Amino acid sequence: MTTVRDAAFGAGTGGSPGASADVDSPEGAGPDDVPSGGRGRGLPVVVDLRAWSAAAVGVVGLFALWWLLAVTLLDNGGVVPTPWEVVRALWDDHQLMWTSARSTVGIALKGWLIGNGLAIGLAVLFFGVPIVERVLLQIGVASYCLPVIAIGPILTTVFDGRTPQIALAGISVFFTTLVGTLLGLRAADPASLDVVRASGGGAFAQMRYVRLRAALPSTFTALQIAAPAAVLGAIIGEFLGADRGLGVAMVHSQQALEVPRTWAFAVVAATVAGLGYALISLVARLLTPWAPRGDPGGGR
Repeated sequence: MTTVRDAAFGAGTGGSPGASADVDSPEGAGPDDVPSGGRGRGLPVVVDLRAWSAAAVGVVGLFALWWLLAVTLLDNGGVVPTPWEVVRALWDDHQLMWTSARSTVGIALKGWLIGNGLAIGLAVLFFGVPIVERVLLQIGVASYCLPVIAIGPILTTVFDGRTPQIALAGISVFFTTLVGTLLGLRAADPASLDVVRASGGGAFAQMRYVRLRAALPSTFTALQIAAPAAVLGAIIGEFLGADRGLGVAMVHSQQALEVPRTWAFAVVAATVAGLGYALISLVARLLTPWAPRGDPGGGR
């Protein structure tokens, strides 16, 4: 007997309900014969190597340009240190860098989890309820348009401890993930939805077997963007009032006219944001290997 789950996955793979994936595979085809976008071991490796090579060349070129500008056009005034001076500041103050980065990462992670959890939960809960969905989107737009600098002091006055910084990090990621999840839920394959509906499944079965899977690529894309946004929100919150963190350390270094150290903290902040983005990209690649190539949600 064909269940709703079998029908949904049968329609999603383009085969008959309950059919195995081997039916659609060409007879005698090996893992290296899988077409582009599959799980072959030939072409994807070449593409990855090219991407990594291009990224490495870009990073080296950026550092070379930085060094050239620091010793020529921007040499007067000492506001732009050379990369070597920044590296030396990173080494001399590595303990302070680590302590500050750990504090900021903790705040950003909590805000990222809370903001994204609320966004995904509300999107799934109220999907298909037009009135509530419109109100939810308006709240998301309002949270996105509110200037963080303006609401930061209010949060600092109302709450104590790290709550204002966590709230700012959560607000920074809420709208992006809300929109990404809603778009993904709407991108479900109509044929798969019709199969579930014809098999006796209602809205809950469609959500469970079709829509949630279809929403994964765009949701992961939003989560990738949210990682640097959470770090930025946490740092801005530290600017407005905190006792430790990258934002506090940057302000103190700037006030002490420690230019290389200030740049070093900026490099650490950018590295933390980039690592967050890369980590979510890796998770997306592992959990959504079926996502189309070139889709950020697929980790490509």
